[in-house]
Amino acid sequence: MADRKILLIGCVAAVALLASGGVYLASRGGDDQFAGCGGSAVAGGMDAFGTDFTLTRQDGQRVTAQQVFAKPSLLYFGYTSCPDVCPMDSARNAEAAALLQEGGKDVQTVFVTVDPKRDTPQVVADFTSLFPGDMIGLTGTEEEIAAVNKGWRNYYKANDAEDGEYYLVDHMTNTYLVLPGNRTVDFFNRDTPPEVMAERVGCFVDALG
Repeated sequence: MADRKILLIGCVAAVALLASGGVYLASRGGDDQFAGCGGSAVAGGMDAFGTDFTLTRQDGQRVTAQQVFAKPSLLYFGYTSCPDVCPMDSARNAEAAALLQEGGKDVQTVFVTVDPKRDTPQVVADFTSLFPGDMIGLTGTEEEIAAVNKGWRNYYKANDAEDGEYYLVDHMTNTYLVLPGNRTVDFFNRDTPPEVMAERVGCFVDALG
């Protein structure tokens, strides 16, 4: 009888704990200005992505993260010698930004090289000029590029051991949504259509007010 009473008390306490936890989580969700915008779930949350930086823009000017992310941005890491993936992803991002512009939402695209040895500011400028909109292209020293990629957990590796001129670079192909203040709130894989990107990004932009 005593064991049954203890078990009953334990069950009641567990239900109460779960209920209070549910209220707590619900209240936290209500405080999130981006609740309802969906997005991609990652371990540690999206706040774990990003870092401050100073890099070289395609016009040769040194710029900080705060200057780059002055408006909502679709951030992509790639390289200009990439035979197919990077041009296709960059074109998709530019299309998504154009769709948002048509809807009155000012969103830009940002390209950061993972191949600083070959991607000089002029080479990056030639690449970004191929896409509609004012895509920002960024390069820097190998140490600067490594630090930025680490900040966004972006893996890359140059296969230049045997050929230092004509080589491929392995890299991740996610595109990140970064809001003013250098706050990363979402990411998209390369299979995400531009229309879906525009819809999800638009939700975040609307929530900014």
